[in-house]
Amino acid sequence: MTEAERKQDVQPEESTLKRGTLVRGIGSFYTVRDAQRREYTLRCKKKFRREKLVPLVGDEVMFTPGQGEEHGWIEEILPRRTVCLRPPVANVTRLVIVVAPVPEPDLVLVDRQISRAFGQGMEVLMVVNKCDLDGNLAGVLRQEYAPAGIRVIAASAKDGTGLDEVRGALGGDALCCFTGQSGAGKSTMINALLDLSLETGDISRKISRGKNTTRHTELIEKNGIRVMDTAGFNLLEAESFLEPEKLRERYPEFAPYEGKCRFSECLHDREPGCAVTEAEQKGLISRGRLERYRILLAEAREIWRERYD
Repeated sequence: MTEAERKQDVQPEESTLKRGTLVRGIGSFYTVRDAQRREYTLRCKKKFRREKLVPLVGDEVMFTPGQGEEHGWIEEILPRRTVCLRPPVANVTRLVIVVAPVPEPDLVLVDRQISRAFGQGMEVLMVVNKCDLDGNLAGVLRQEYAPAGIRVIAASAKDGTGLDEVRGALGGDALCCFTGQSGAGKSTMINALLDLSLETGDISRKISRGKNTTRHTELIEKNGIRVMDTAGFNLLEAESFLEPEKLRERYPEFAPYEGKCRFSECLHDREPGCAVTEAEQKGLISRGRLERYRILLAEAREIWRERYD
């Protein structure tokens, strides 16, 4: 056993442990910030690998600081309140989904993120960036998502439109995570909001898709705002353990109609006498949201069947 391995197996005295928040992870090194805003460079003990537990930005941890030039160790990852898959972060309380006219918003991807967020009790905020390119998109999305109780803010990191409104929505004790498709302008938006200089990318003209510039996730704290800047993505896998019957509970706009369908077990998938379908036909629920719900429901049913085949 090497000296480094021996030190990993030594149990620290409780008095030497400190508590902090994981704010950055690069390679096998993690940066943890304590309550006094001091930062420590730490490594993760092998016991977490055996437990198949990977530290995530946002984790609350107990750790032992290093001595001199020597790094310290993460000793314990405290229970997580929420976990995001993409981006992989922990303890988010407010998910900020950034969309833009370019690249064209993938609303199935957006609804998949909203479903996961609502399933864990997170708040959701939608920011429509680059509204200087298209002044209509935000209004369209407000109509789509207002019945779900999701606030939609039109903003432009370029000309400053809506930035004060976004700042007001990020404050308080919330741990916010900016997420969305590559190229939507998450880092550019955070730069404009907090007067930072995070690296930003541009849009590929050939395929109108964003170039992913952010290489790692980082928790930034400034002016009373706690926000994570994350790498963009264009795909999000379907959930493996979601019971199809539970998906409808993640759609707040369905709640007024639950119990009013002809069949008590109605999943709002074109069953006769479905109150949700009738509400959509009357314009009380977004047709797009209902159609995308049925896409996610079909996925959940297929995955659930395959578990028992």
